[in-house]
Amino acid sequence: MTETEALEKKQQQHKSSNGSVPPPEPLSPLSLPSEATREDTFDHTYREKEGPKPATEIVWRNVVLMTLLHLGALYGVCLIPSASPLTLLWSVLCFLISALGVTAGAHRLWSHRSYKASMPLRIFLGVANSMAFQNDIFEWARDHRVHHKYSETDADPHNAVRGFFFSHIGWLLVRKHPDVIDKGRKLELSDLLADKVVMFQRKYYKPSVLLMCFLIPMFVPWYLWGESLWVAYYIPALLRYTLVLNATWLVNSAAHMWGNKPYDKNINPRENKFVTFSAIGEGFHNYHHTFPYDYSTSEFGCKMNLTTCFIDFMCLLGLAKDCKRVSRELVLARIQRTGDGSHRSG
Repeated sequence: MTETEALEKKQQQHKSSNGSVPPPEPLSPLSLPSEATREDTFDHTYREKEGPKPATEIVWRNVVLMTLLHLGALYGVCLIPSASPLTLLWSVLCFLISALGVTAGAHRLWSHRSYKASMPLRIFLGVANSMAFQNDIFEWARDHRVHHKYSETDADPHNAVRGFFFSHIGWLLVRKHPDVIDKGRKLELSDLLADKVVMFQRKYYKPSVLLMCFLIPMFVPWYLWGESLWVAYYIPALLRYTLVLNATWLVNSAAHMWGNKPYDKNINPRENKFVTFSAIGEGFHNYHHTFPYDYSTSEFGCKMNLTTCFIDFMCLLGLAKDCKRVSRELVLARIQRTGDGSHRSG
């Protein structure tokens, strides 16, 4: 049952009790999912194929690269005492910029179209997304829409039913399940194909990643305040990149396994405060899967949600607008209907 159907049912119940139909509950036009956002709504008609699952094919190149990356990041941790305070501050800034490229960019803007961004903001988010190096925007958004539409099934790229390791990093170390590929090809992606920033970044993705993810984070500390290239490579480049990766992956793994379900107890995604902190606002995951079109991914606005603060600030500057929001009435109706009883307001 959709949220609109739930409200209609509520009205019918009211009619049967007093013989009159109340006026519709006040909903903003931006409160309900539009035609453009249906690709991120769960498909209840999907059924996994019966019989044995396809054999898992390990991509050894990815295994080797991910192993080396994390070993390099561990070495970067050992170098932290020798780094200058400015280098550490620069690393934090690079973390935030690259994280916003994923959360405010690939996720909330391009995957869910939960708000509109001006060209300057879109360019910034595209550049920031290249700094994050998590596949280009087109591929990231496509896979994320598949994740929402077929969550916790064979068609989900990082199906959490297959365990923490698979949903966290294992899905990148093996070939995709055939259903993931098949469903991804059938999605409506015309909005992404028509976006000049998305297509430009996709065309020049490799050089943009080399420049934004590795060269700029490394050369700025070396050039501006004399940090050694060795430290500058391992901390603001390699360690920062690895931390952003794992913060994003925690949304796929930890936020699908640990936490409460105040909005929908029938789905796996949960509210997880640690993930909310590490992924700058993306840990309100039970809410997000219940209302994927809400630009804030939370009913609490900026609270523990740096990405929402950033988008709100962009709106203040006139660089973003039309933020989709779920009405308070709709949230409360859903809490009462499907929540697990753990909801706390504020």
